[in-house]
Amino acid sequence: MTAPAPALRTGTAAGRGTLLAAVLASGMVFLDSTVVNVALPRLGAELGATVAGLQWTVNGYLLMLAAFVLLGGALGDRFGRRRVFLLGVVWFAVASVLCGLSQGTGWLIAARFLQGAGGALLTPGSLSVLQASFHPDDRGKAIGMWAGLSGVSTALGPLLGGWLIDTLSWRWIFFINVPLAVGVVLAALRWVPESRDENVSRTGAGRRRFDVAGTLLGALGLGGVTYALIDAPARGVGSLPVLVSVLVGVVAAVVFVLVERRRGDTAMLPTGLFSSRLFSVLNIFTVVVYAALGGFTFFLAVYLQNVVGWSALLTGLATVPMTVLLAVGSSRAGALSARIGPRLPLTVGPVVAAVGLLLLRRVGPGASYLTDVLPGVVLFGAGLTLVVAPLTASVLAAVADRYAGVASGFNNAASRAGSLLAVAALPLLVGLSGTGYEQKPALTDAFRGALLWCAGLLLAGAAMAALLIHRPPREAPGAQPCPSLPASTPPDDRRRRGPDGRASTR
Repeated sequence: MTAPAPALRTGTAAGRGTLLAAVLASGMVFLDSTVVNVALPRLGAELGATVAGLQWTVNGYLLMLAAFVLLGGALGDRFGRRRVFLLGVVWFAVASVLCGLSQGTGWLIAARFLQGAGGALLTPGSLSVLQASFHPDDRGKAIGMWAGLSGVSTALGPLLGGWLIDTLSWRWIFFINVPLAVGVVLAALRWVPESRDENVSRTGAGRRRFDVAGTLLGALGLGGVTYALIDAPARGVGSLPVLVSVLVGVVAAVVFVLVERRRGDTAMLPTGLFSSRLFSVLNIFTVVVYAALGGFTFFLAVYLQNVVGWSALLTGLATVPMTVLLAVGSSRAGALSARIGPRLPLTVGPVVAAVGLLLLRRVGPGASYLTDVLPGVVLFGAGLTLVVAPLTASVLAAVADRYAGVASGFNNAASRAGSLLAVAALPLLVGLSGTGYEQKPALTDAFRGALLWCAGLLLAGAAMAALLIHRPPREAPGAQPCPSLPASTPPDDRRRRGPDGRASTR
């Protein structure tokens, strides 16, 4: 029996309700992605956190999201997209409450791990319910409306978060997720239809798609290396715990590759994808560029508050131009890349972003937002805008259509892994540890050193693009980047075949 075609229309109450659920759910994830860095100085001071504690506050979430987002998408296909989406929303909200109630750094880090796991269920679901629910004629419009409305929430996130931190407490950046989650659940139960991959559900073929071994090995590999990098400043690079965690991470990564190669096309990450040199290069480029992005945003928020002396609200305002540029310019950058190929945008973009970071190195106490901070942030945002859409489309075009979902999902995970590793490694590289982030001279030196490293990564990415990236042999039909996502959270743009046979963003 053939599953009925999706029939929601954007002009109906059910269509608007389904869109509302997806936008509010994405808003929760985007809000926490953009404002947690702003809250780091306050929560660090209140909880007595070290630099390592701040690193794990960010990285616990990123690690779970990077490791389990592909599994979350597969669970939705198998057991019902609305069901798994709602599970992710409730899970994320409960974890958010635990974050807000934290009485110590260990509690907060554990809650952030749980929040990341909920995000891994929620993130793919927010788009998949739109893909599966709307009539083919309205699907593109619905996804475009989701992108625009999510862009508004992303731009307002740092301002709202900064206001909450200054007016109430850093805890409210987590508590605010509760009313949002209630709205999502009510809207989803009322209007979102259930859907699943009927072929997977009936034939049982989907059971092979749950590559639990691959997922756990990938998480262990990332986690081992991350733990070593974060723990090394306190324990010493040659200490036994650091060496053991490095060994565990490397062994897990090697075994992950062997397991995925043996599973072939049923693997979470079919290794045959890397027979495409372009796909391999683009994902290395992704790790490098998003490492620079993650390291920059981690240091900037702490530096602006603890050295420059800004409030949380003004610190949140500082990054708004990046989001606005992404929202307004990514579609134009994608169109440019379609005309001239991705090499030039992916070469020029990182160079422009690197110049922005070098300008920001001169920011000091009493700095002016308009003359000292804004020019560097605008250049960085403009460079990033040239990168995001061409990179997304090129990754999808570098592989066969049947691998589009896993290819874009892996690229999403690669971007998060880049940020994860940068936040773990940069404090070690610039000599920041303990409570050094509370000491102006130590933090100033670390900030300026970190921006040099990030600029170097961007220039390395530009060189890679100039030498190794070329126009894909074909364009990915229907590939739509999602410019509305916050700079620290790249789009989860897994594409699927709809009932009409066309490829579309998921």
